[in-house]
Amino acid sequence: MYYLALFYFMHNMKKLVVLDSYTLTGEDLNWDELKQIADVTTYDRTLPEETIGRCQGMDMVLTNKVVIDDAIMEQLPQMKYIGILATGMNVVDLEAAKRRGVVVTNIPAYSTASVAQMVFAHLLNIVQRVDHYSNQVHEGLWGCNADFSMRDTPLIELAGKTMGLVGLGNTGMATAQIAHAFGMKVIAVTSKKDLPDWIESVSKDDMFKEADVVSLHCPLVPDTEKIINATTLGMMKNSGIIINCGRGGLVDEVALSQALKSGKIMAAGIDVMQQEPPRDGSPLIGCKNCYITPHIAWATKEARVRLLKIAIANCKAFIDR
Repeated sequence: MYYLALFYFMHNMKKLVVLDSYTLTGEDLNWDELKQIADVTTYDRTLPEETIGRCQGMDMVLTNKVVIDDAIMEQLPQMKYIGILATGMNVVDLEAAKRRGVVVTNIPAYSTASVAQMVFAHLLNIVQRVDHYSNQVHEGLWGCNADFSMRDTPLIELAGKTMGLVGLGNTGMATAQIAHAFGMKVIAVTSKKDLPDWIESVSKDDMFKEADVVSLHCPLVPDTEKIINATTLGMMKNSGIIINCGRGGLVDEVALSQALKSGKIMAAGIDVMQQEPPRDGSPLIGCKNCYITPHIAWATKEARVRLLKIAIANCKAFIDR
């Protein structure tokens, strides 16, 4: 009876494919828990032309950045579940999925603390220039300096400065709390009404005019696409700083590069770009005072562990429904 039950269980396991596992699991995480409840095939990366072949015969598909549109779904009638290994859902045609009865899940809020932390990693690097001075010390410049203290850049205290936030979702609010702890005034462009007394809701124009630092925490929708542009940058103080750990499409990269080069604003910290990786180049690559990290705000081990656990829980819920 045991072998019969085991055969029945194995024979009826859902077939599941993970199309782009590597950025999530890397070398330190794995899908072993998921393999206990499904017949799992994993790929580190999947090219667009490989998607249909790798999804053929699969009941469930997990994807991070591999696009699954209506044309792909049409050729995969067995597929009944798509799990997005991220918060944003733009990689899946949701209307087509609904029409075809395909369940789609995403994973919000897993990286809230990590993204807010990266906002301030960029901001603190800009105002304190830790990388710059550490490199100078290792190059021996401090050792041959005439004084006990050495500086060749402005150093800026955040207390008393104004943090402007576009969006007050999970990461926006977490960033606001850190800014408040630093003694910054916090203003935000938000539709929320019930705000702490230390957050002031302002118009978009007033936020760009008043803020010393603008940090982006809104979804990429038509109203927010390229919200950082020549017009909004023109409203900012010359000492202004832009931080984008949200979506690359929120920034007009040409306009931002021009503002940085002309001195219209002081600096930018960027973790996301319009094209990732930026294989065709970008006006921000090599731009003075633009500090760029390769889309890693979400990728602390703690955040990835949460993402993996939630993804597996979503799969279990679908299988057990």
